[in-house]
Amino acid sequence: MLESLIDRIKDRLVAYVKDRYGYSLLQVVAEQPPKVELGDLAFPFCFELAKHLRKAPRQIAAEIAQDLPDLPGVAKVEVAGPGYLNCFLKRDDIFRKLLQPTEDQPFHLDSGKVIVEHTNINPNKAAHIGHLRNAVLGDTFARLLRSVGERVEVQNYIDDTGVQVADVVVGFKYLQKKTLEEVKALPGNFDYYCWDLYARVSSFYEAAPENRELRGRTLREIEAGEGETADIARYVSRTIVRCHLETMNRIGVAYDLLPKESDILHLNFWSHAFQRLKDAKAIHYETDGKHRGCWVMRAGEYSLHGRVRSTDNAGHEEDKIIVRSNGTVTYVGKDIAYQLWKLGLLGMDFFYRPFHTYPDGHRVMMTSSEANQDPTDSNFGRGERVYNVIDSRQSYLQNIVVAGLRALGFHLQADRSTHFSYEMVGLSPACCQDLGIRLSEEDRRRPYVEVSGRKGLGVKADDLIDRLLEKSAAEVQARHPQLPAGEVEAIARSIAVGALRYFLLKYTRNSIIAFDFREALSFEGETGPYLQYTVVRINSIFRKVEALDSRFSRQSLLEFMDQPKAAAFLGQAISDDFWTLLYLAAQLETQVRVAIHTCEPAGVAKYLFNLAQALNHFYHRHRIKDEPDPLRKGFYLALITILRDQLQQGLDLLGISVPERM
Repeated sequence: MLESLIDRIKDRLVAYVKDRYGYSLLQVVAEQPPKVELGDLAFPFCFELAKHLRKAPRQIAAEIAQDLPDLPGVAKVEVAGPGYLNCFLKRDDIFRKLLQPTEDQPFHLDSGKVIVEHTNINPNKAAHIGHLRNAVLGDTFARLLRSVGERVEVQNYIDDTGVQVADVVVGFKYLQKKTLEEVKALPGNFDYYCWDLYARVSSFYEAAPENRELRGRTLREIEAGEGETADIARYVSRTIVRCHLETMNRIGVAYDLLPKESDILHLNFWSHAFQRLKDAKAIHYETDGKHRGCWVMRAGEYSLHGRVRSTDNAGHEEDKIIVRSNGTVTYVGKDIAYQLWKLGLLGMDFFYRPFHTYPDGHRVMMTSSEANQDPTDSNFGRGERVYNVIDSRQSYLQNIVVAGLRALGFHLQADRSTHFSYEMVGLSPACCQDLGIRLSEEDRRRPYVEVSGRKGLGVKADDLIDRLLEKSAAEVQARHPQLPAGEVEAIARSIAVGALRYFLLKYTRNSIIAFDFREALSFEGETGPYLQYTVVRINSIFRKVEALDSRFSRQSLLEFMDQPKAAAFLGQAISDDFWTLLYLAAQLETQVRVAIHTCEPAGVAKYLFNLAQALNHFYHRHRIKDEPDPLRKGFYLALITILRDQLQQGLDLLGISVPERM
């Protein structure tokens, strides 16, 4: 709301300067003065004008302040410092707009579709906590984009022909000697079974060199797409994808499209991209050295910003193999083809089929290589911007994908391809103890324990969520022993998901996280439950106040504050202290826009925590229910309504619900 008003003020200032001085401002920056008594917005553009007009900035600011027509939402303009124009907003107008928000069109860039690719778990075992961070970051970023009017498509790439799937197939075929029918007949959680099998395959490879050779053979058979090996791989990947969808749905994460790597191969996306890369001389066939027989992209040949001269043709440690000497394609090669498709640059399309329907009716589609639908009817892909949510350890490979775009001449699209990177998630030693993970003395002294799916060390995402639910339910039952089991479960689910999502979002993306149950579930401090409890407490106040006086219901409160006495009261009531709260509440849109620009949702999480703290401090300072003056009581209730609404709206953007009670 505030950001939209600032945009209108900026537009008016640009037009005024152009009309009066014949000068087009390059950029209008709005700063916040250090003290509330100095105003709400400070504009420094007079310093830019001073160079053009050859006058002192303060003199120009004085001229403008004296002659400036009314600005939207601005009560007065003053000159400050050596040449700032400081604006004081109309506090009662901001108050009313926040109390009764209009259905204004949200700010948006009108820049076409945005594709957010996230989660991307190898479909070979159960999801773990690191996958949860990826999914929560990607899902929250998509929510933020949608909140400002962007058209967002969420994709979850399924690497169903990669080495991880091949390793599980090796485990079934050669370690356990199971047929496809025997694999299908396995009881229990299939993703859990494959978690353990995947860890065992590492030991199987180490037992004899010939065992490791089975991986290459299996990979080729999977890529060919025929025979029992490919059938087992197909069953493994599809079954585990369904497990992953159920896991992620538990924390409010959903998708629009599941593109499969196998379809990139079978529809010849890769062959088409491969030929274009060869024609552009972006990749090279190595005839000697350690990469002999491979197609590589040389590290020095293409930078992120364009082509540079290669120092020589010798192999380097940093050179990236695109096609192995055995003819199989590395996943970065297929990623280049996939990125071309996402940006509408490939000139080819998938076929599609429904794969899963969520409880709310939303349907997720999966790509197909079978011609069961006219591909030109699809609305998938063709994004103007693409965000790939992939951990920071893959930064080099993501750079190779961007270098591939530049090598083909797609510099604008390369600029619009963003690697939304993040650091790993570990477990605190206390969390490991809660989960029954045995640690060495050395690990117990570490700040965090790193998980490893290949070693079988870590916590499955569903186990973590189950434990959060268990602990949340115990807390709810202790606080409300009379509640029926169904209500306890619903509240516990909201608290558990809120705790998990906020914990994964409150740290900046470049921070390594050590997940800890006690810290995440605390009702005090910077946690999801603290923010939820703040809203629950305010809702409880409203229920009690409304029961005593119907004038203070939500709708009646709006009418109450519109009456003439209240309007006159507002002009005096919004002191600097109260205005500081209102001004903070009005900044949600600003924080969202900053988070989108910087790809950093942690800023929104921190803002909401500060807002919750401010709301709680206000609640403790003022006896709202017992206030004898109806006008002041109505003002207090309206003020906490505004703060509560902004806080709840922000929690919605983070994918965090608010239960009825806690």
